[in-house]
Amino acid sequence: MRALSLSLFTLAAFACNASAQAQDISLRLPIACEVGRTCFVQHYVDRDPSPAAQDYHCGARTYDTHDGTDIRLTSMAAQRAGIDVLAAADGIVLRTREGVPDISVNLTDREKVSQIGCGNAAVIDHGNGWHTAYCHMAKGSLTVRSGQAVKAGEKIGQVGLSGLTEFPHLHFTVLKDNKAVDPFAYNAPEKSCGGGTALWDDTARRALPYEATNVLNKGFAPGPVTMEGIESGAAERDIPTTRAPALVAFVRAIGLKRGDEQILGLFDPDGKALAQNKADPLDGDKAQWFVFSGVKQPEGGFRPGLYRAVYRVMRDGKPAIEQAFGIALRP
Repeated sequence: MRALSLSLFTLAAFACNASAQAQDISLRLPIACEVGRTCFVQHYVDRDPSPAAQDYHCGARTYDTHDGTDIRLTSMAAQRAGIDVLAAADGIVLRTREGVPDISVNLTDREKVSQIGCGNAAVIDHGNGWHTAYCHMAKGSLTVRSGQAVKAGEKIGQVGLSGLTEFPHLHFTVLKDNKAVDPFAYNAPEKSCGGGTALWDDTARRALPYEATNVLNKGFAPGPVTMEGIESGAAERDIPTTRAPALVAFVRAIGLKRGDEQILGLFDPDGKALAQNKADPLDGDKAQWFVFSGVKQPEGGFRPGLYRAVYRVMRDGKPAIEQAFGIALRP
């Protein structure tokens, strides 16, 4: 599954010639979350001008013509709790859009929604030809209006599910003279690996290290786990005990590649293997993938103690991810 976000022709519809004090651009993180824990970069700018796609690290964390940085939340439950979208730099609000429903494009008319692909949005003029655009914000969450001056770090809305998107995220686009640029590698040659200039300030740069693959969700449940349960937060709220019908470890990962092999093992307090799910190699690149491994309750219930799960992704014969997590079962 991939995010279907903003395109340049949509941005052009927002652009206008309002002026702001000219300044060099230095970007703060445009979202109030902890990258790598409560939010993750799902997609970067596509730096390959051909029908293929390549991010600024020559990786696959993008798709053809993608013109921004997608920072996604871990679930719809996190979105409903409210995560603020922040102005990345001082400027003047050029244009806003409000009133677009928060609903996955998979549940509505894709062709109709494509006319407002950015969803609820704002564009800010930072002067000297620099603009930033913030897309897919939550309906009713925008706190700014056209012509308003904003400061870096000021709240302008909240992350939503409006427009052409399948999961809650902020699509953040940086433009110079109305052309989208890569804030991780400004002025780098097309298809280059690294190079260019990062437009982020020091704090944002430290918060945004490049990672080819991430674990988005992980945990334990007392029974079967579904994607809907993860999105709603139910899978993380229902804590297993020694009397649970089953003990199921689950992982949702993002940024997986064709040929990746995933192994999820479950171990008892003595380190004995209780279950293992060794999935078939992936048949293509995957924006996200969900695996689980579990065992039914033994006679008399589970023994109290620390149970562990180990998730491993093997890529080209080497570990791309190795994560262990545990749960202490109590009566």
